Amino acid sequence: MARCEIVHENFLRRVAAGDLPAGRAPAGPLTSDQAVAAFRAACLTRALDRQSRAMQRAGQGFYTIGSSGHEGMAAVALALRTGDMAFLHYRDAAFQIARAGQVPGQNPTWDMLLSFASSSEDPISGGRHKVLGSKALMIPPQTSTIASHLPKAVGAAYSVGAARRRRPEHALLAEDAVVMCSFGDASANHSSAQGAFNTAGWTSYQSVPLPLLFVCEDNGIGISTKTPKGWIEAGFSARPGLKYFKADGLDLYDTYRVASEAADYVRSRKKPAFLHLRTIRLYGHAGADVPTTYLSREEVEAEEAQDPLLHSVRLLDQAGVMQPAEALEIYKETVDRVARVAAEAVTRPRLKSANGVMASLIPPKRDCRPTNGPTPEARAAVFGGDLKAMEEPQIMSRLINWALTDLMLAHPEIVMMGEDVGRKGGVYGVTQKLTARFGPDRMIDTLLDEQSILGLAIGMAQNGFVPMPEIQFLAYLHNAEDQIRGEAATLPFFSNGQFTNPMVLRIAGLGYQKGFGGHFHNDNSVAVLRDIPGVILAVPSNGADAARMLRESVRLAREEQRVVVFLEPIALYPMRDLHTDKDGGWMRLYPAPDEVIGFGDVGVQGTGTDLAIVTFGNGVYLSNQALPAIEAAGIKTRIVDTRWLSPLPKEALTQAVSGCKHILVVDETRHSGGVAEALMAHFHEAAPDARLARITAEDSFIATGPAYAVTMPSKDGITAAATELCK
Repeated sequence: MARCEIVHENFLRRVAAGDLPAGRAPAGPLTSDQAVAAFRAACLTRALDRQSRAMQRAGQGFYTIGSSGHEGMAAVALALRTGDMAFLHYRDAAFQIARAGQVPGQNPTWDMLLSFASSSEDPISGGRHKVLGSKALMIPPQTSTIASHLPKAVGAAYSVGAARRRRPEHALLAEDAVVMCSFGDASANHSSAQGAFNTAGWTSYQSVPLPLLFVCEDNGIGISTKTPKGWIEAGFSARPGLKYFKADGLDLYDTYRVASEAADYVRSRKKPAFLHLRTIRLYGHAGADVPTTYLSREEVEAEEAQDPLLHSVRLLDQAGVMQPAEALEIYKETVDRVARVAAEAVTRPRLKSANGVMASLIPPKRDCRPTNGPTPEARAAVFGGDLKAMEEPQIMSRLINWALTDLMLAHPEIVMMGEDVGRKGGVYGVTQKLTARFGPDRMIDTLLDEQSILGLAIGMAQNGFVPMPEIQFLAYLHNAEDQIRGEAATLPFFSNGQFTNPMVLRIAGLGYQKGFGGHFHNDNSVAVLRDIPGVILAVPSNGADAARMLRESVRLAREEQRVVVFLEPIALYPMRDLHTDKDGGWMRLYPAPDEVIGFGDVGVQGTGTDLAIVTFGNGVYLSNQALPAIEAAGIKTRIVDTRWLSPLPKEALTQAVSGCKHILVVDETRHSGGVAEALMAHFHEAAPDARLARITAEDSFIATGPAYAVTMPSKDGITAAATELCK
């Protein structure tokens, strides 16, 4: 017999016989009505877990990771307010059900069964995945099993204090809200979780408001690997900046009492707390998991004997709230009702087409207050002497700085965060003066942890801010790429567009930085960004374009709720000259604040029909350097600046090369997995009459010193490739 059926039969038998496990007497502020609500939520949780397995056996359900043994989370839900944002562990059905009982118009039985059945009518994911989540219940959906949602929970908690100082137009959380995030004891060991704990403690240690409640549901095992006894308490009971609370999750009264104390501490002190909740895991990890393959039968049966539902029946009886016979009837009635509702849920429609699945990859647009931008007086007050400097051409880094200034003037919900972005002004000075202009609340110097930087941005975005996080170097993104891939990009997809976390992520990257740092400061791989559905990747090639594209990127985030990565070529930050010393050929005038380059607009320089050089970033600069020699060979050339690398602006690119006999793709990323692969494939399909060639970087990391550029395209290499192609 399956373990879920054994636990079910044991419950029926033991309650009927009055054979209930021993434990402490009920004590604490949990009211009779709350105790009944928590027990009903627990019964529904248990019935849904059993039903999910029955649906899977019948080929009608597709998810069986259950919440049985973690029913104490219902009491945690009751200890919080329904407006407190909750990032839930995947075993927290009891929490969502208990919260649903506090909000009118909710039907968690129907909603969760639709989710089990992958019905397109599932109100949170639209049939895309089985997730806990609800916009009405302030529960963003989570698919993570490794606590990668913890960094953004830190960000959301930080946003509560930030919103009190400057409330965004689209803020969701109340000024006294608490943010809760839950996770398992095994997940607490993950680097993303440890980074979140460290960031929360680091922030709290400096007395920065952070109303965050961590809830660790300690069932003692992660799939098949046991957590050492006492490990969680040893690791968190004396952590600086993090108040430790401990409760017995098998005891509704104890859980509610301690969770209430923890929530009150967090809400009143605006400091993070860690609630260590004892739980057990029933049935194994998921439907296909047989716990007796890695645990002895005695261990499994000992856990089952401590069934929290049995403890709840005892506690309710001892408190005079409900007799065991009545509790048994509630349990049976819930099981029967779930089976009846499931029979209807499995008949509901499911997603059938690629378009249906992909419909929520792109979040919906939102209405924003119109703005005409900052007044001349406001600009004069902020820019000071820089207004005069705008009359002369400038380098890219300075034009980006001015664009950021104008954007922050126009949109007070913009905040920037990252290592050294504030007082130092960034490694390359791109954010200089911005702290003096806008203050440390909007220019946040973070600790050195890319996961926490991106988590801060994601969390703040969920409370109405428009974050502009900075990652110092492209190579550093790889420490934290899952915050974009697994969190930011998936949120609208798994919430059917109901939750979003728009942002503009600025990264300094690409190659050609002379003699500094090798690979870690020259990274010419963007493949990790280009294969994330829904993410926009923008790469400017000169300062004026950078300013215009940055404005469009902010519009995309602010109005269309997109995740935009703005990759700034480090080598072009200081670039002044093009052909000869002091010719100033790569400096540009600062474009007026209302000038933008639209999403998908490509740049076309020249009208030649012999050759189109299609490139981006440093490739545009190098192609311009090569242009005189190419045209001296009689090859009439145009240079096409792709600008937007993901998604590729295919129609605009096709139009840009129209009429050209030859197309040369110049790609500073690597030969394997580089941008040229996609461009060549596109032009092979869209321009079949043109001859194609490409020049790319080698499949290599980048060296330090004189060899810094030898693995990448060069002016001479482009000239040779162009003349060879056009023979």
